Amino acid sequence: MDDLLPEIRIWRRQLHQMPELGFSEKRTARYIADRLTELDITVHGPFGGTGLVGELKVGDSPRAIGLRAELDALPMTPPEEGKPANPSIFDGNMHACGHDGHMAILLGAAAYLARSRDFNGTVYFIFQPAEENFAGARKMLEDGLLARFPMQGIYGLHNWPGLPVGQFASRVGAIMAAVDIFNITINGQGGHGAMPHLAVDPMMPAIQAISAFQKIISRQLSPLDSGVISVTRIRAGETFNIIPDHVEMLGSARSLTPETRSLLLASMERVLSGTCAAHACTHKMEIQTGYPATINSAKESAKALQAAALVEDSQVVDHLDPSMGSEDFSFFLEQIPGNYMWLGNGTEGAGLHSPHYRFNEDLIPLGVGYWVALVGRLLG
Repeated sequence: MDDLLPEIRIWRRQLHQMPELGFSEKRTARYIADRLTELDITVHGPFGGTGLVGELKVGDSPRAIGLRAELDALPMTPPEEGKPANPSIFDGNMHACGHDGHMAILLGAAAYLARSRDFNGTVYFIFQPAEENFAGARKMLEDGLLARFPMQGIYGLHNWPGLPVGQFASRVGAIMAAVDIFNITINGQGGHGAMPHLAVDPMMPAIQAISAFQKIISRQLSPLDSGVISVTRIRAGETFNIIPDHVEMLGSARSLTPETRSLLLASMERVLSGTCAAHACTHKMEIQTGYPATINSAKESAKALQAAALVEDSQVVDHLDPSMGSEDFSFFLEQIPGNYMWLGNGTEGAGLHSPHYRFNEDLIPLGVGYWVALVGRLLG
């Protein structure tokens, strides 16, 4: 491992310099394919637009597992102050979620396993496009990923700010939430701001609906369950003395179970129907179905946590609270069992998706060690 670490750090820094957005990661994919080819690992692709799969088969066992890292970056620009020594060559893009680190860690594990060949079976190194908002995992599945590469389990690893470096954390069941995006339009009849009795003001039901959405969480959802409804954008009107014709509201609903997911959306529709009717308005709610909840299976999670415990200087947490953020790794876990693991990025510094975020390179030996230990547990 010590011999590999300097090269893995170089890979991470070079990947950091070429951040590309979802389904546009052509340069990144070529870089990954070149490194895998140098390691004598068979490269397949593209899958899901720009995704690819490295295949390493050792021995004669039919067992196979998938290890996944993400290719894409975010449309963000780091601040001038404190810019890293290796800034992006693509203005306006940034690896602000640590996917550059995830790719380097998985490449490092591929290099280690290709040299040691100390397992019996097949490892598929899955480099997935468009995790950020574009459901690249679903696209890879639609392109026949599992039909082409049958595997018994799939595993993901993501850095997590707020957890100490060296801490691996996961849980059985939902670890990240489902997300659905809603776009609501409330229609009234515009008029003069001084004569509201001659108009049908859509602002009133909009205001009441936003407040009532929070009562869904506090009064219709079990106190032992989790859900979030956030209205994040409101658009209405042009100036101070005109009551608008309509109000538009955009936001998201998040949940950890399919039952809660259905309850939230049905309750929002009921609130809108009643509130708008009371104010002589009409409404339309459009739902953009997002990612399902990321649900870890029990046996695979136990194996993953056992592997994490084998990593030098690691601490393992198997009962953490889930995040209400979302992950398209969930689409993989709907099809086959597996586990999604967090690895602490440190308790100081900015969080994910911040322009001030920095990937902690101390994670590299820990992450590589985890992937190698996991392959040993599952294919040893």
